[in-house]
Amino acid sequence: MPSAADFVDGFRRFWSAPSLDGFATVLAPDVKLVQPLAPPMRGLDAVRRTFRPIFVWLPDIRGEVERWSSNGSVVFIEFRLLATIGGRPFEWPLVDRFCLRDDGKAVERVSYFDPLPILAAAAARPSGWRLLWRSGAATSLLRRKRGGRDAHRVQL
Repeated sequence: MPSAADFVDGFRRFWSAPSLDGFATVLAPDVKLVQPLAPPMRGLDAVRRTFRPIFVWLPDIRGEVERWSSNGSVVFIEFRLLATIGGRPFEWPLVDRFCLRDDGKAVERVSYFDPLPILAAAAARPSGWRLLWRSGAATSLLRRKRGGRDAHRVQL
């Protein structure tokens, strides 16, 4: 059975050069993902559909693991995502909580981060918001329903 350290190593490799196909190296086919600024995702196809426009908007996105901890099949990873928004470097801190299954792949991931600085950076730089809109990444924000369990998410 792979260890939590093995999972974190795979996560680190994925975020050094993320790709849509690379998700399958760390996520189970039936994975459930929850994060700000996106609808909940179930399955790798939904993950790829959601991240495709994000990768178009932020083509140079990459992540750097800062520290991690685990307890049984639960792994917390603190890391930073780095990308260019509107021609300027931008980075933001995140913490992801993963539940791993016996083969070492994540069956659930909940991401914790403040989305407001990302939106502010895009809005403050016209080329940033134009690329955000053209990428299609903004459309999930516009489709979100107000209230309910997703009321904490940013609504436009």
